[in-house]
Amino acid sequence: MVATSARAALTIVMSVALAAPAGAGMFDDEEARKEIIRLRDNYGARLDQLETTSRAQFELANELAALKAEIAKLRGQIEVLSYQVDSSDKRQKDFYVDLDNRLRKLENSALTPSAAARPIDPVAEARDYEGALGLLKAGKNREAGAAFEAFIANYAGSSFLPSAYFWAGNAWFQEREAARASDHYRKVAELWPDDPRSPDALLGLAQSQQAMGDNKGAKETLGRILEAYPDSSAAQMAKQRLGRR
Repeated sequence: MVATSARAALTIVMSVALAAPAGAGMFDDEEARKEIIRLRDNYGARLDQLETTSRAQFELANELAALKAEIAKLRGQIEVLSYQVDSSDKRQKDFYVDLDNRLRKLENSALTPSAAARPIDPVAEARDYEGALGLLKAGKNREAGAAFEAFIANYAGSSFLPSAYFWAGNAWFQEREAARASDHYRKVAELWPDDPRSPDALLGLAQSQQAMGDNKGAKETLGRILEAYPDSSAAQMAKQRLGRR
């Protein structure tokens, strides 16, 4: 539209200049032609400039639109990835909680009176264990770790001890206290090697060792998993981390 207006203006100026009477005294024929050429060149240059500016603005608008579309696409991808990570964390926590509930039922059914080092109030035992587990489910890892440690100290003969040590290790690892977590994971593997949690406890121990910079120790622990529990899901993860097939 700007280019069209400029061309029209140029046409009018040239028409007026050509229509001026020869005897007007303002320009002779030669001067008039020069003036027309000057005006034409001037308006032509301005027209070219306008066209260049319009084209640049159009290209810039296209680039901005493309950039906005790319940003929207990236934002969508980030939201999807965040959701997937959150969902994965929740599924993992739900899996362990479900596994813990099943194992507790098995442990309770297999428990004999001689297994307890001292009399335990089953109501208080269940209450304190569930309380610690509830803190872990709520994501209060530091409080959960302390609660599980208190449970371990108060219920030395409990059938829940393998679970308490395991979950304490999990809680402290989430709090980036790898050394504290490794102590709990190691207890499960050493004191209850036949417990279904032992392979995962060793896997947690390897993760803690790696977090502390003990890569050699972590590699040895992963090897223990493959040797002692070759058919476990922890063994599959150990193979991946060791780069084996």
